[in-house]
Amino acid sequence: MEQAFQVDLRGVVDLLSRHLYSSPRVYLRELLQNAVDAITARGGAGGTVRIETGGGRLRVHDDGVGLTEDEVHRLLATIGRSSKRDELGFARHDFLGQFGIGLLSAFLVADEIEVETRSARAADAAAVRWTGLADGRYRVEPGGRDEPGTTVTLRPRPGSAELLEPAVVGELARAYGSLLPVTVTVDGVEITGDGAPWLAAHPDPARRRRALDAYCRELFGFEPYDVIDLDVPEAGLTGVAFVLPHAVSPTARGAHRVYLKRMLLAESVEGLLPDWAFFVRCVVDAGELRPTASREALYEDELLESARRALGERLRQWLVRLAETDPVRLRGFLRLHRLGVKAMALHDDEMLRIVDRWLEFETSAGPMTLAEFRRRHAEVRYTASVEEFRRLSAVAGAQGVGLVNGGYVHDTEIIERLPDIDPDVVPRRLEPAELTTHFGVVDPAAELALRPFLAAAQRAVERLGCEVVIRDFDPASLPALYLTSRAAQHQQELSQAKEMADDLWSDVLGALNNAVESDRPQLVLNHRNPLTRRVTALTEDGLIELAVQGLYGQALLLGQHPLRAADTAVLNRSFLGLLDWAVHNPEAGS
Repeated sequence: MEQAFQVDLRGVVDLLSRHLYSSPRVYLRELLQNAVDAITARGGAGGTVRIETGGGRLRVHDDGVGLTEDEVHRLLATIGRSSKRDELGFARHDFLGQFGIGLLSAFLVADEIEVETRSARAADAAAVRWTGLADGRYRVEPGGRDEPGTTVTLRPRPGSAELLEPAVVGELARAYGSLLPVTVTVDGVEITGDGAPWLAAHPDPARRRRALDAYCRELFGFEPYDVIDLDVPEAGLTGVAFVLPHAVSPTARGAHRVYLKRMLLAESVEGLLPDWAFFVRCVVDAGELRPTASREALYEDELLESARRALGERLRQWLVRLAETDPVRLRGFLRLHRLGVKAMALHDDEMLRIVDRWLEFETSAGPMTLAEFRRRHAEVRYTASVEEFRRLSAVAGAQGVGLVNGGYVHDTEIIERLPDIDPDVVPRRLEPAELTTHFGVVDPAAELALRPFLAAAQRAVERLGCEVVIRDFDPASLPALYLTSRAAQHQQELSQAKEMADDLWSDVLGALNNAVESDRPQLVLNHRNPLTRRVTALTEDGLIELAVQGLYGQALLLGQHPLRAADTAVLNRSFLGLLDWAVHNPEAGS
């Protein structure tokens, strides 16, 4: 035998309060929404919603379509059966409500809901009073309103009285209903304005901008750097985006104020804009986007995705227009929000041109745009990390090799995309070892005389997997430079992993290590440096070993290279050895 489910209304209300709605404060939004839907269903222009507080209760009056007794039984006593709502005309496209559970939200703040209503569909319709209780019971009796429309009365449950206080009700009514196309009053004070501020008429653009700036200060608490108009017809969306006047983290989630059919959905809606558009805060009203069941967020569907792309395109167009009409203002914007613009440039050629022309990158010749760098250097060489750039920029610049720091967020990807807008450029990541090809070679006679020293120096660092060479290069203040190729780094990492692995993995890593072509790091001694020349003049093997190992450690530290255990041991040994030698040879400092 089939039986109907028994609904525990207290359990449903508990479910709503704990899992659907974020706060019981939404009760007033739901009451406003039902009132506006009723006015819309009546079909007349305008309409009024009157909210009254005091006397330990809250009353919400509307002059909408009202309900007959039969409709009261079918609509107010039914939970979740949307077809009944459809039959009564409350599920049409132009209504705010979608889920038929709005009235239940009143049980979040009250144990009893009283609805007095008279239908406007028939002149002789009788007034009806419906009283619903939180325990699941309800009663219907004659009486109530003299005019068509509906009045909802709430008496607060223990602990909820504050939410029905006049100040709180006024605040909630203004927040949720200030843009509604009907007149809303709270205790006789009208809280609805002249509609969406971004659609208001103004004598000139300057006064409109001042009005929108004031609106932004009121809502978000900041003076916008700029204001961008938004319009997505397919989503029935209009609004404005306020550009933040200060830098924010690109990981910050943009929280936007969203209205649906002029009723506030939420003040902190995420997912409205692409992730890269973290530099704006929006206020929009949309007629076609769908809310989630709680009506506190947007439902993720194809229309929202399409609207998100369209809004991103509007922001991109604003930047392009700014580049063409106000370069000074664009530079100011880029100083604040460079990360967002760089994120756009990864996929958009027009934005890449803006970045290329206006955004400064760190280079070996100082900050400059990529366009200016290409005018100065035939080749675009870059490093993929900040540490590598800092190690090599001074040396590269001294040899006339232009170098761009690609180590910051998105910079390498942008540099590698340059051929998309300039086919003549071929970006290439700098191989550190290739710098030696730009160094001067030592005079053949001097190099011949240095062979005994170089042999001893090589022995000093042989077990460190390093090769010693001597060159003549700038800056002369640099005594030695440690250069390693990416292949050498890989080989070194394999060797370190092999030392730490068990027997099985050690054999596997050993096979890989053997498969890598031998490519050793180089300790390049600068013959132009006075200290290095004095070191090369040493003849005692023990002292040469200490001095070369000291230069090796200093080159690692100066280049910010990671130190292995063997490197640290050599660095300590050379320091203590040289110190001991200096103490026992007081004439060494003369």
